Amino acid sequence: MAPAAPAQSVPKQAGTDCSSIQKTLIERKNLVAKANAASNSKKKMTPQEACSLFGQLQANGTTGIKWITANKEWCSIPDSFSEGFKADHNKVAAIRTKVCGIAAQASKMEAQAKTQAQNGGGGGLLGGPGLSGAFRMPQGAL
Repeated sequence: MAPAAPAQSVPKQAGTDCSSIQKTLIERKNLVAKANAASNSKKKMTPQEACSLFGQLQANGTTGIKWITANKEWCSIPDSFSEGFKADHNKVAAIRTKVCGIAAQASKMEAQAKTQAQNGGGGGLLGGPGLSGAFRMPQGAL
C-alpha cells in the first residue's frame, strides 16, 4: 500500500488563532464606550477630538473587516456577524466624514478670527469691521 498523498484541501489559515480578533473587538468596544461617555458628559468633545476618535474607530473597523474576510470560513464566523460588522463600519465612516468636515470648518473659522484680530478687525459692535464715515444728527425738535 502506497503512503497517502498530502491533503491538498488544508486551508492556508491552519495556523490562525480564531480568538485573535478579540483584541480588535475589545479595542472597538473601548472606543465606542469613550464616544458614548463623551456624548453623555457635560463637557463635550471638540470637533477635532471627535474626528480623531472616529478615525481610530474607522481604522479599527478596517482591521476587523480584513481579519474577518481572511478567516471567515476557517473560524466559522456567521454571515450575520460579518454583515453587521461591515454595516457598523460603514456608519462609522459616514459619521467620521461629517465630524471631520465640521472640525475642518471650525479650524478654518478659528484661523479667520485670529487673522482678523491680528489685523485690527472686529472693532464693530457686532464683531464686524464697524461703520465708517460721518453721520449727522437730525436738527430740530425730536
